[in-house]
Amino acid sequence: MIKKVLKITVWFLVPLSIIVYFYWVLPFWGMPFNAQRHGNPPLTPAWALECWLWEDDVNTSDYVDELLLGYREHDIPVRTILLDSPWSLRYNDFKIDTSRYKNPDVWFKNLEDNDYRVVLWMTSMVNSFSKDTKIQDDKAWYDQAMNKGYLAKSKEPDSWWKGKGGFIDYENHEAMKWWHELQQKVFDLGIDGWKLDGTATLFMHKIGGVPFFYKKTKNGLMTTRTYMDHYYRQEYRHGLTQNPEFVTVSRSMDRWFHPEGFAPIDASPVNWVGDQKHEWVTSEMMQEQDDSQKDIALDGVQGFESAIQSILKSAELGYNIVGSDIAGFSGKEIPPRLYIRWAQFSTFCGLFLNGGHGERRLWKRTSQELEIIRKYAWLHTEFVPYMYHYVITAHDGGRRLQVPLKNGKYHYMFGDDFLIAPIYVDSKNREVHLPEGKWRYFFNDDALLKGPQVFKKEFPLEEFPVYIKEGAIVPLHVKRDYSGFGNEGSEGFTTILIYPEAQNSFDYFDPKTKKKTKIRYEKKNRNLNVFFEVNKIPHILRIHSEAPPKKVHFNNHELDSQFWSYDIKKHKIKIVSSLPYNKGSYSIDF
Repeated sequence: MIKKVLKITVWFLVPLSIIVYFYWVLPFWGMPFNAQRHGNPPLTPAWALECWLWEDDVNTSDYVDELLLGYREHDIPVRTILLDSPWSLRYNDFKIDTSRYKNPDVWFKNLEDNDYRVVLWMTSMVNSFSKDTKIQDDKAWYDQAMNKGYLAKSKEPDSWWKGKGGFIDYENHEAMKWWHELQQKVFDLGIDGWKLDGTATLFMHKIGGVPFFYKKTKNGLMTTRTYMDHYYRQEYRHGLTQNPEFVTVSRSMDRWFHPEGFAPIDASPVNWVGDQKHEWVTSEMMQEQDDSQKDIALDGVQGFESAIQSILKSAELGYNIVGSDIAGFSGKEIPPRLYIRWAQFSTFCGLFLNGGHGERRLWKRTSQELEIIRKYAWLHTEFVPYMYHYVITAHDGGRRLQVPLKNGKYHYMFGDDFLIAPIYVDSKNREVHLPEGKWRYFFNDDALLKGPQVFKKEFPLEEFPVYIKEGAIVPLHVKRDYSGFGNEGSEGFTTILIYPEAQNSFDYFDPKTKKKTKIRYEKKNRNLNVFFEVNKIPHILRIHSEAPPKKVHFNNHELDSQFWSYDIKKHKIKIVSSLPYNKGSYSIDF
């Protein structure tokens, strides 16, 4: 009887497991298992770590110019302009719609001359119908591409959120030649990246309404997972042939969709998670039918908490530079406190991406939002050399920028030195779980806290739950006084925060040249030695010290007081140096 039951069970389970494998595991996870995740994150250029700006209610060059003028006048940093859809005549014909973006040759060159980077939205679709472009119906264009074998085989155009079309065939060399010739029009304008939206996840065939995650290409059946890998990898690699600092922005995680991750990690210089609503927490999937939902790629949206969850899941999988649309992508009104808290959280993510639907112009919102978000946008910009260290280490197979922690809801490490406990609900109170070690509250670093410990604290809107580890070495690029780490006179120097604890070192990589300078210190009794090895960097040291120094030496020469000072209120030694040296060391006596 037992043998009979086992035989029936095996007879049932084996075919079922084969069906599950070929229906779900293979097309979504790849073969061998999770193969698309091999490799390390690529080298994200330093410019992509600065602040990004976009909006999705008015897609014109005039409005972009107005936005940038407002950001300059109100001293809010922006490095990258992301032009979302629609910007082309048809989706993915790569021809600029000059009724929206006037005189593109001049306009794009002007952005470049003003040191902005430009990233354009695209997908893998050749459309027969594009719902909101200048040319909407063009079945002939689709038919021509399909008849030439440039698209994955389909009896009818496939539906997606921007219309209907076909998937470019990445395994067809002639298709790729045609595709790249189309793209060359905008490469010649000097663009710096693609935002690769998620059409590849729709690569499937339906039989009687049932989805099968395969589609026929020139070389035979291809799985959804394989097509996704082609899409993300090939668009990134081709972009690099046009611009050595080219980036692609692609999804990493989005709730339960593709738990293995959307883009392959080794083709993911920048990632974002989406699409969230302008809400704090939404416990159920939301289906709204207003215009603000028109560009949702995947059914249902959630709020701020969902973005935090997806970013931390992305970090667990191994993605490195990740962020979300600040204040959420969809909806109409953005609650002020949500805008502030989301911006603060994004400060301590690799990607600071302010864009989507709703009013984003801070000078047209409350003065409190303007002042706080401007401060944190500059703070994120100051963190670029610190974040760039983790671009290098992650690329070499080491530490990623964000590491989720087991203790404390949504707690994570930002690099080796910062504990972040994001406020994810509309409250000033937060329970903080400090790990083992010694810590200081980043926005008032007088008190030394010993972990592990758990406590509740009220954080006013101007502050955020950020704790810095005692012993830290943190390089910053400071150009303004909003964060309190310097002012306009700090530009041209690397500001280095040091919280001495016995000894430590930090490898500083110049974001432009990638050259390494080792910064290290040793603290013994009444003496602190700080060493710079290999490459000279003009710098400003800001060293935490409860007592003022008696003497400061550099390479055995006592420094005059014009080169150093002590702030008795902040307990900081400040040393300014642009002296010529290859190897240099400070000796600070107390």
